[in-house]
Amino acid sequence: MAYADVETSSADYASRFEGPVGEWLLETQTRLTQQLLARFPGSAVLDVGGGHGQLALPLADAGFDVTVLGSEGACGAPLQALVRSGRARFQQGDLLKAPFANMSFDVVLCYRLLPHIDEWRALIAELCRLARWAVVVDYPTSRSLNALAGSLFGMKQRVEGNTRPFRVFREAEIREAFEAANFKLAARRPQFFWPMALHRALRSAVVARELEGLAALLGLTHRFGSPVLLRAEPRG
Repeated sequence: MAYADVETSSADYASRFEGPVGEWLLETQTRLTQQLLARFPGSAVLDVGGGHGQLALPLADAGFDVTVLGSEGACGAPLQALVRSGRARFQQGDLLKAPFANMSFDVVLCYRLLPHIDEWRALIAELCRLARWAVVVDYPTSRSLNALAGSLFGMKQRVEGNTRPFRVFREAEIREAFEAANFKLAARRPQFFWPMALHRALRSAVVARELEGLAALLGLTHRFGSPVLLRAEPRG
């Protein structure tokens, strides 16, 4: 089965995060991720999917023991330098049947996959199987402007060029999937009030910071921000 991580690990996808705006988007994601992981310094982290190394590098720099799971060998291409230096490991395997024992890692991360996989509930169950302390995922929420994603997809595609359709989740769906795996929601960090495509269209990191700063000040990001970074932990 081909998974979305093949696309997110490609050079074409990584190009969406080039330039000042793309760098700012990744900086925001990294900062909020590190907030969610602050309770687990130096822990063993499995990054399921891995993308183009946007999490593996900063987490390795922060002292985490990082392993990336990719569905195909090509998914490890963006991580070659990190792996050669011994600062991270790459393992190829089925994302829904990972080649690891139960609770093999302290924390399991999975970004940019839930909206692009039909078996997203099975993926959440597998993430929970692998995690000892916590699972962190991201997802676009229907409580945000992402609720208009379907009707505005043509405009988004003109701005970003290489974008893809994606599922938007109700908060209850995510909660129920984690509860089915005996996990509870512990913390959430919405990333942006305004759509990421808008920031890319404006092509100004300064303007993006100002727009998002105002939205955060007004409490809009907390209530309606997306994608959401969510940490879930085992019950008991």
